[in-house]
Amino acid sequence: MKKIVVVSQDPLLTNLADRLLSRHFLTIVLGGMVSAIDSIYNDIPNLVIADIASEDKATVESINTLKEDPMFNQLPILAVVGDSTPTTRWDGLLVEDYLRKGDLERDLVSRVFLALSRSERVVEINPLTRLPGNISINRQIEDRLQRGEVFALAYADLDNFKPFNDKYGFSRGDEVIKITARLILNIVKSKQPQRSFVGHIGGDDFVFIMDAGLIDGACRDIIHAFDQIIPTVYDPEDREKGGVDSVSRQGMAGFFPFLGISIGVTDTAVRSFSHFGELTGAASEMKHFAKKIKGSSYSVDRRTA
Repeated sequence: MKKIVVVSQDPLLTNLADRLLSRHFLTIVLGGMVSAIDSIYNDIPNLVIADIASEDKATVESINTLKEDPMFNQLPILAVVGDSTPTTRWDGLLVEDYLRKGDLERDLVSRVFLALSRSERVVEINPLTRLPGNISINRQIEDRLQRGEVFALAYADLDNFKPFNDKYGFSRGDEVIKITARLILNIVKSKQPQRSFVGHIGGDDFVFIMDAGLIDGACRDIIHAFDQIIPTVYDPEDREKGGVDSVSRQGMAGFFPFLGISIGVTDTAVRSFSHFGELTGAASEMKHFAKKIKGSSYSVDRRTA
């Protein structure tokens, strides 16, 4: 079920939105943009409905800051405005559509479906994690390279994921991927709220982009948090054993310890890269070095050529 976040302190609006939308969507009502942004960082919704009073500069600024972030500029936002508010007041508001309060009963459901339909036609995101996919990832890297930015790229994937998936099935495997996506997104954004980026290549592969001075700390925190939470996704008997009896990618039966996360890191301050393929290739190579280390780990590219 698609998730919609409704941001308003008006009980008439929130009750109406819940009544009209809850038949079709998972609806979460929040009182302000600060709590909404925390919720969005934790689990990206399909749509945000924001109630904006005529003088509510704080909400406008919060929405614009969110939409200017490369992670969330694809998130559709539907603004709800007063019946007498001039439309010229909202020229600087970065939303996809607006709806007047007097028209909510009649038009809210159709406008929500229209906004979602537009976003699905235009936006390239992973349907499981709601993170940007390969086209967006490549564009982010290429644009930063062309601007001559100094940044670090990390490439992460999970160790022992196939044996886990084979033992527990795709549903639990998908839950692990969603947990990993939320964990990486929350830690990256907590350390660098602006100009960072998290993408989902597919399967259990992720990338994230940060300032070079912050990425080591992010990798350490991601590994620590992942290793803390991952035992909870196992059945009690497998948790006690520290892993599962399953089959490897090569078809070999055996015992496979808890899922781990391996991260490879490179940055443009150390080496010069001409296009995104060179950069992602270097990060992927470092990830393979990390996977040779027992347990969750990360490896940083120190080569200068």
